[in-house]
Amino acid sequence: MKQRQVNSLVYYEFDELASRTDLRHGVFTRLGGVSRPPFDTLNLGRSAGDDDAAVEENYLRVCRALGIGRTSLVTGYQVHSDHVAVVDSSDAGKILPATDGLVTIDERISLTLRFADCVPLLFFDPVQRAIGLAHAGWKGTVKKIGVKVVQTMEQAFGCQPADIIACIGPSIGPCCYEVGDDVIEQVRRAFPYAEELLIPQADGGIHFDLWAANRRQLQDLGLTRIEEAKICTAGRCDEFFSHRGNHHRTGRFGVFMSLLGR
Repeated sequence: MKQRQVNSLVYYEFDELASRTDLRHGVFTRLGGVSRPPFDTLNLGRSAGDDDAAVEENYLRVCRALGIGRTSLVTGYQVHSDHVAVVDSSDAGKILPATDGLVTIDERISLTLRFADCVPLLFFDPVQRAIGLAHAGWKGTVKKIGVKVVQTMEQAFGCQPADIIACIGPSIGPCCYEVGDDVIEQVRRAFPYAEELLIPQADGGIHFDLWAANRRQLQDLGLTRIEEAKICTAGRCDEFFSHRGNHHRTGRFGVFMSLLGR
């Protein structure tokens, strides 16, 4: 990934996507906003408990940095579901209920979702010129939301998995993500290779590798171009919001994607 800075805003771009002239994207950090602790400073989560005016100013700063319109944003009210919405300009400015995945071919809108340990999944098909964005915590990963984004892109836009570039963003890593029996049981039910994803620790705990779980699902679909950030948000609380690392009271960082006219 490449780090970018616009004024005080710090964000990242994936190498696989950064060279594209027909795509704009950014994985924003917690740096460069106006929110006060514990949401300092670029919090984009309205439900976290932050001041609404501060969150709005943060959105305006991000939109200026990326050169996108504030009213072009489409997002979902994230509930750890596997629901993927096909969106277009009629959805501009909307927060879609119970939605954790978005796909579009419409250049007039920008997709955005928010994160604080869950996995951002970004998708781009340069052939059909389609994009997708998903929020995959352990529940979304077990429900295979990344797979459902790809399948939705196939059905809605005629995309082929072999053409799609996928990116796995900063999120809690296998180094830090200890899980309990309830998660372990569901991982074992969901994946025939579950024991490769559940990593025993010296203290007897079990860690879940969300990065590998999402990568394997996409590889099984036929995706071959998959870039992983390999940045653990829990270990990088100085740069990213982390639900675990910040002891459950924190903000949300944003990921943005939009198509550009050729």
